[in-house]
Amino acid sequence: MRPGAPPFDPGFTGVPSDGMCLNVFLVLRKPDDPHRVLLGRVARDVRWEEAGALDLVRLDRIGERWMLPASQLILLEGPEEGARRVGREQLGVELRTLPSPLVVSDSYARKGTEATDPHWDLHFIYDLPGPAGVPASPLWKELEYVPVTGTSKSAIARDHGDILELVGLRFGP
Repeated sequence: MRPGAPPFDPGFTGVPSDGMCLNVFLVLRKPDDPHRVLLGRVARDVRWEEAGALDLVRLDRIGERWMLPASQLILLEGPEEGARRVGREQLGVELRTLPSPLVVSDSYARKGTEATDPHWDLHFIYDLPGPAGVPASPLWKELEYVPVTGTSKSAIARDHGDILELVGLRFGP
């Protein structure tokens, strides 16, 4: 349990007052170099609202930092279906075979909220070989296989650096 997380309450049956997110992430590794991961710099495009639950304000906050292909799950969508949707909508790639996801639960108090409960995230992380070539998509200004060990964690947006660490990748200086 993360420091500062509330004590477990077995009688809790609702959604935390600060909400919860069910997220799917694609960690697509370069086939000949598993320390390089497909990351992108988002284009300021209103289609992100549907493809990744990112409005223009959030896109502006991301700026030039790298991000994994990812999205919140759509209501009643399963994680595997969500992973395939992210591949298709964000990258133009059909993901035929998927490994079992790494599933991680995290709760934390977010800054700027007056919620009495912490925010809760449930992540479904699909770690798999990416396509041989870098896909092209209008949602991204740039997509490339980035060497994680040569990248600082601060260059990664939306806490996606934490996701990369969860699959065993370590950042450089």
